[in-house]
Amino acid sequence: MQMLKLFIPEIKELLAQKNWLELRELLLEIPEPDISDLVQELDDSQRIVILRLLPKNMLAEVFTHLDAKVKQDVLKAITEDETRAILAEMPPDDRTEFLEELPGQAIQKMVNLLSTEDRKEALQLLGYPEESVGRLMTPDYVAIRPEWTVEEALAHVRQKGMDSETTNVIYVTDKWWRLIGVLGLRRLILAKPGDKVEDIMDTAVISVSAFDDREKAVQLIKRYDVVALPVLDASGILLGIITIDDLFDVAEEEVTEDFQKSAAINPLKTSYRESSAFSLYANRVIWLAALLFISVITTGIISSHTDILNSAIALAFFIPLLIGTGGNTGNQSATLMIRALATGDIREGQWIWAFLREIGIGVLLGATMGVASWLLGLYKGGYQIALIVSISMVAIVMISSLIGIVLPLILQKLRIDPAVASNPLIASVMDILGLLTYFFVASIILRSL
Repeated sequence: MQMLKLFIPEIKELLAQKNWLELRELLLEIPEPDISDLVQELDDSQRIVILRLLPKNMLAEVFTHLDAKVKQDVLKAITEDETRAILAEMPPDDRTEFLEELPGQAIQKMVNLLSTEDRKEALQLLGYPEESVGRLMTPDYVAIRPEWTVEEALAHVRQKGMDSETTNVIYVTDKWWRLIGVLGLRRLILAKPGDKVEDIMDTAVISVSAFDDREKAVQLIKRYDVVALPVLDASGILLGIITIDDLFDVAEEEVTEDFQKSAAINPLKTSYRESSAFSLYANRVIWLAALLFISVITTGIISSHTDILNSAIALAFFIPLLIGTGGNTGNQSATLMIRALATGDIREGQWIWAFLREIGIGVLLGATMGVASWLLGLYKGGYQIALIVSISMVAIVMISSLIGIVLPLILQKLRIDPAVASNPLIASVMDILGLLTYFFVASIILRSL
């Protein structure tokens, strides 16, 4: 982006002068992602000029980085032949991602512009479930046979490598295309020309199914520190590969989605900038209405215990303190647990351990907050109020710690994204449980003293 800022004045001047030759030479010096940023800032006529000056391979790469709306605007402004050229040059995984963003009729129109081979490939990738590995994989990889010599394998890599997504890893398949091993390019280059591939390949292969959730691929790439994963069908046939650059985008999308869910917002289908005001409203209002209903329950609990509040009016002063602390404690526990589940730090067999540990942490937090509440209660209302507030605080902190841990675990068990256990939801649940706990403790102590 810094490089682009240096070129912008010159680019605009060349556009004004219609000096297409110099403008083309200048564009060839700028990275494709920066050209995409430039295109999105220009008006329709100028952006089409820029795109038409680019070589086909650069054009496809620039197009890949554009926002969804800009892509559609560009396709409306260019000819059918230009559209066909862009789609043909795009990598299969990027092309699939773009087609997913289009309505059904537009997808059909775009697919019909592809060559027979590309059309078959696109329809196959679009046939996998949304957010599955199959939608992200590319069939552009290099595969060799185990009986080949290193010299034969290298000759094949030289022939096919230019069309491959990556050549860092070479895949070894049998004649039925079942994956039987992998081979790093470095090991292949350093081996003796007469060595057999089967003697130097690695048979311990980390792979994913085309129907696996893409988050699983992210976790495997991170865990095993690899740059690509082979994608297999149920019988072990190599369908394609998924590379680390695709998964960077997935990881960012997943984190963004979790952030939105944690704020009680239905995840946006597009970026914030591309989302309409109505879609932003619709994604937020449902949760707000649900939380409003919970708040009505909270109000009802308070109104049903007016006799207790009337007998000790000082108790009302501590309601915001208690339910606020309970909500904050629950949010802390839920955030830690949701992130631990997302990263694989906590697995199914460790749930009991996490639950028991949180009980101990809840006791320590509750005792600390209980002492502070005792002092506040003693200052504001005397011994009796201090006893009620401190005991309530200990109980509320412990309950909220456990709720924050248990709710994400339950949601994961039900195959619901644990991020749904959002901060507003936890806070609202703890408002209800906190008030019920507070009034229960108050009624017991007021009757006994």
